[in-house]
Amino acid sequence: MDIKKREDATPPSTSRKMLFAQIIEMTGMDEEVVLELISLEWVSPASTADGHYLFEARDLYRLRKLSRLCNDLEITAAGGSIIVDLMERVEQLEARIEEMSKLI
Repeated sequence: MDIKKREDATPPSTSRKMLFAQIIEMTGMDEEVVLELISLEWVSPASTADGHYLFEARDLYRLRKLSRLCNDLEITAAGGSIIVDLMERVEQLEARIEEMSKLI
């Protein structure tokens, strides 16, 4: 993958999506780590016709959370991704409990 080529690309001005280079800059993560997470489908950016990745705000949020965990706990991205997945699952379950308690 040619990172230089991707850094030169810009999304349309009305787009809310972020490019690979922007994600790297905003998260401080290594390019290889983000590419590994994409290959594992932990984040699933859209791809343009010319092969550029376009990330959603949700992807940025998850990657920032992962980056903080990895840095704070000194763990690998693979381990951190499992923790982030579990944290999101807990949040979903807590939201369901909240909804169900309103019905009682």
